[in-house]
Amino acid sequence: MVISIKSINFSKLGAIAVLGLSVSLGGFAPLAPVLSARAQGPVSVADIAENLLSAVVNISTSQKVKQKRPTSPVPRVPEGSPFQEFFDELFPNGRPGPNGTPGKKPNAKPGQRPRTVQSLGSGFVIDSSGIIITNNHVIADADEITVNFSDGSKLTAELIGKDAKTDIAVLRVKPEGKLNAVSFGDSDASRIGDWVMAIGNPFGLGGSVSLGIVSAIGRDINSGPYDNFIQTDAAINRGNSGGPLFNMSGEVIGINTAIISPSGGSIGIGFSIPSKLAASVVTQLREYGETRRGWLGVQIQTVSDDIAESLGLDKASGALVSGVVRDGPAEKSGLKSGDIILEFDGKVIDTMRDLPRIVAETSIDKVVDVLVLRQGKKETIQVRLGRLEDGEKQIASAAKDKEEKSHPTVTVVGITVQALTDDIREAGSIGPEIVGVIITKVEAGSHAEEKGIKVGEIVVQVGQEPVLTAQDVADQIKRLSSEGRKNALLMVSSKTGDIRFVVVRIAG
Repeated sequence: MVISIKSINFSKLGAIAVLGLSVSLGGFAPLAPVLSARAQGPVSVADIAENLLSAVVNISTSQKVKQKRPTSPVPRVPEGSPFQEFFDELFPNGRPGPNGTPGKKPNAKPGQRPRTVQSLGSGFVIDSSGIIITNNHVIADADEITVNFSDGSKLTAELIGKDAKTDIAVLRVKPEGKLNAVSFGDSDASRIGDWVMAIGNPFGLGGSVSLGIVSAIGRDINSGPYDNFIQTDAAINRGNSGGPLFNMSGEVIGINTAIISPSGGSIGIGFSIPSKLAASVVTQLREYGETRRGWLGVQIQTVSDDIAESLGLDKASGALVSGVVRDGPAEKSGLKSGDIILEFDGKVIDTMRDLPRIVAETSIDKVVDVLVLRQGKKETIQVRLGRLEDGEKQIASAAKDKEEKSHPTVTVVGITVQALTDDIREAGSIGPEIVGVIITKVEAGSHAEEKGIKVGEIVVQVGQEPVLTAQDVADQIKRLSSEGRKNALLMVSSKTGDIRFVVVRIAG
């Protein structure tokens, strides 16, 4: 294309060259491209990939599960039939015995047929002695974990520790010599647009390399309390889970763990756990076999624009304390509901989701300064952190005590009963037309067990009197006993409303 020299602004020649236009300016030579080699991306990543491939492993797991099969009459097969082998496989409990009764093979359980479920994933060697990192969901519930190396060798791995909150697991293998290992880099130094490389085991193909850029940082995809993912357009597919995301220095800056895809294949939206978060979790799992996170003991919510304006904040930032756990570190230190946490241990809390991650990364028993906004004034409060795992047990125990106090249980005639709450109805799909108390436990060896009463059934009446609470059942049994009755007539309903009557002994 030829453009008249009179219409050209020479200050914009660089922009024209960038667009790739071929411009002839009379006797002038064509304008050379001004893009730097760095801006055009790496010419090749072959050298980097070659050095890293042997440190990336494929992980296969197996798990035996019991597959329930409906019980049905087993057809008889004539002795010596050519289809005998087929029927033995189809009916593992054995062919019929005498008079058409189903036979059984030794150790076979009726209605159950064990099968092996296998899964594939990726991982990488972080210590040459045999320490391997992967995703928790890759090895979850596995009976056996096998690590496959790039040279074709295989080793059985043991699980050192796992963390479901960050989806990280640490494995150990025992190699004969030293393994090629990689190291964590600084994920905080990564910028949007930086080149990255993923290596893994997509669709079981093994040793596959894909290249892309950092598309975004700090992504929250609602997969856990500490979401802070690196987003990349490097191809990540099924089987890449647990594999490394490298920078161009060959350092691991992320652990590939999730994708967004309607088809199950890569559409250029993949997510990696940043190395800064992963490294601290891995260190704890290697040292203790579990995580030891800091715990503040507060319930928080987002500071909205309306809340910020009403409290005199220049902008919506920080974390609003909506509740304080009883006897937790926050309550002991004087934090209160309504406080807005602006800084924690010198770190600014821009949004609510920043606080849980920062607290979790802080050492247990450390005394930290917490800057809060209280009644329009800033105030610094010192808090000694507890351990999150202990705090979770404390909260669960308190919730159980509260549930038991609000909906007490009673054990009589070999069964434990509790009032039907809305939560129980929803969890058990129990309709509103069924009224009574639910059986939560049946004592082993009791007369109630002999009569076929089961956990999950609903006691509707005791002695022809309706019952609505656990105490109603106890009162009715006490009344029948005082009248000299030795047995109690129970009306019992299934979750679907099928009614039956059962007589159980009151005593003896």
